[in-house]
Amino acid sequence: MDMTDSRGVAPLTRTLLATAMGTCLVAGCGMLPARSGGSGDTITVMTFAPEGTKATNMPGMPAMAKAYERWVNSKGGINGHKLRVLTCNEKNTPAGAADCARAAIAQKAVAVVGSYSQHGRAFMAPLESEGIPFIGGYGVSSEEFQSTLSYPVNGGQPVLLAGAGHQLGRACGQVALVRPDTLAGDSMPVLLNAGLNANKMAEASDIRAAEDTANFSLQAREALADTAGSGSGSSKDKEKAKEKDKENGCVTAVLGERTETFFDAFRRTAEEKNRRPQISSVLGSVSQALVDRTGGKESPFEGAYLTSWYPVSTDPLWAPMRRVVSEYSFGDDGVDPDDSGAQTTWIAYTVLNEILKRFKPDEGITARKVARTLNKSESVETGGLTPELSWRYKDMRAVAGFPRIVNGRVSFQIVQSGRLVAQPGEQTMDMIPTLEQAPRAT
Repeated sequence: MDMTDSRGVAPLTRTLLATAMGTCLVAGCGMLPARSGGSGDTITVMTFAPEGTKATNMPGMPAMAKAYERWVNSKGGINGHKLRVLTCNEKNTPAGAADCARAAIAQKAVAVVGSYSQHGRAFMAPLESEGIPFIGGYGVSSEEFQSTLSYPVNGGQPVLLAGAGHQLGRACGQVALVRPDTLAGDSMPVLLNAGLNANKMAEASDIRAAEDTANFSLQAREALADTAGSGSGSSKDKEKAKEKDKENGCVTAVLGERTETFFDAFRRTAEEKNRRPQISSVLGSVSQALVDRTGGKESPFEGAYLTSWYPVSTDPLWAPMRRVVSEYSFGDDGVDPDDSGAQTTWIAYTVLNEILKRFKPDEGITARKVARTLNKSESVETGGLTPELSWRYKDMRAVAGFPRIVNGRVSFQIVQSGRLVAQPGEQTMDMIPTLEQAPRAT
């Protein structure tokens, strides 16, 4: 039976198109009707991240993805295919994350690349149902290190927190951690303590804050009080702690965009008590842009310790990314080459590029084929920005709760004269051995 109308369009087809477009409108994707992700000359992928929310925002990630799209297509695409990058506002909600995943499905994306979301359960389940690989997430949800369709390019939050424990364990007698009172935040104390314990340090005090709060006065007072002494235990332990406790302890905050607000409250509280504890954080919560915005050399973050997955932003290894940002972001100030989100997206698209080159030029590319290639391929190089990456079964590690961490590298940095620079001494370290000894964090 002929199911077409006078315009030659089947009612069922119209319904499917309307559903796909409706999904995009809900997710805020602004996309065209679906087409095959790898058919013809076009390969479709998606990058999603939260924008315009009251909590953490990552506009640099989709902006970097679009700059990469323009750059790679100006060079003829990837292996003869034009790259089509869709972007989606994840909105920092489970519903927003799920909407973006469903929009990727509707548009037949062959991968979700270089994206950010705390809501791993919400986005991974839809992607898994369609076999769509998740390449190079930011690493803030445990599902990114558990799902067999996730291909992380860094060690995510586990590596940064364990690294911070090592960094602070060598310099402090006591540590206070200020973190969001969320599911993602609940694993932070275990991870930080793994690094502290490796340095024979007592566990950090765990101070929670509402994710969207703007008033950290209570947490600031608690953090200052928790780092006031020289530790507990035997007199020998106290003496040992006193040698390390040059600054009356250390306070680390991992609060995303709210980190600045917390440390502003903490600075005022510490000045009232005539105290100057060592402060620290991780890349993503503190960035070069934040240091610049808060005074450069006069910034309250001067002297702060930081951990990162990648080399410092002034490293020549970032030169190719900087050229792409300069030439193809077209004045989009959302793309900051110093931003760890944009850096992660660049590395994730580098991985995608290398994997797609392993297909025959005339071969049809689907999500499941991309996943199979990732599962079986030899290691992928990222221009020295990470170790060589491979996600074969033999590359998985015995990290409780995070078996798919294949890159455990962390770099130790410090804010010096208003710039994030490599910390003197041991500048990088593999955190996987530390995490393998840690209790399960999820």
